[in-house]
Amino acid sequence: MKIADFFTTIRIILAPIFFALFFLPSYCGFGREASVFILLPLFIFMEFTDFLDGFYARKNNAVSDFGKIFDPFADVLANLTVLLVFVVAGYLPAFLYLIIIYREMGIMFVRLLAARNGTVIAARKGGKTKTVLYIIAAGFSLFIESGKRLGFDLSPFLDALVLVNLGLYVLAVIMSVVSFVDYLYHFASVLKPSNHT
Repeated sequence: MKIADFFTTIRIILAPIFFALFFLPSYCGFGREASVFILLPLFIFMEFTDFLDGFYARKNNAVSDFGKIFDPFADVLANLTVLLVFVVAGYLPAFLYLIIIYREMGIMFVRLLAARNGTVIAARKGGKTKTVLYIIAAGFSLFIESGKRLGFDLSPFLDALVLVNLGLYVLAVIMSVVSFVDYLYHFASVLKPSNHT
């Protein structure tokens, strides 16, 4: 396995682990404070693997059609898993998450159509920016949650923090829709039905 694909695989593996560890203290009844010191490094490392896979792919001149598909797939899987955590935890409104799911499924369909016509669609700048905004918004939710778990009195600032967090999610959703339209526009020619059977 190429080292770039290894880091991509790690991201896929860590996403459900993050999900499980986030809610484990609630089910077990203990470890709430300790969970912060696991979740924060895990979240940071998981997102850092997104940089590492691209870095090593370019460094080793190992950019491949497989990697162009595998990396965005891992991003979507990890991001949807992490965002679902914060839907359940009450930070991300479900209707915004639904828009994100529709967008990501839409892009998957676009990639399938393009692949059918012989074109591999790699991530574009808009898509990468959307992913960064997902991470920032989710990271802010984790920041608020970490403060609560560590026993800090956030009550004087909680409403403002939640409002800022919501704004970040709204911005991420807007960017996700904009980037989807960008993909449709940019790849319109290769999305037309092929005449070949």
